[in-house]
Amino acid sequence: MNGQITGHAILENVRRYRGIASLYRQTAAFRPGQSWSLLEQARDWEARALLELEAYFAARMDHAVPRAQGPIVGSCTDTTGRLRSYLELRMC
Repeated sequence: MNGQITGHAILENVRRYRGIASLYRQTAAFRPGQSWSLLEQARDWEARALLELEAYFAARMDHAVPRAQGPIVGSCTDTTGRLRSYLELRMC
């Protein structure tokens, strides 16, 4: 595995980080005198979870196989220029 963390392990870390943030928010609700500090710590744990997810998906995008470039057969936008729904998009 050459030192890389698997997707499952990253998602587990994110789950833990968000759980810790939740505990800080719950504690803040019962300790008004410390609420600002506790909420700041919760925000830090949420930010850590987000950074972990962003790094994981950025790494996946770096290693993604590029799709073949070819002519577009159909239009994947409607008359207003918005993307079609997922099901319609699969048929483009």
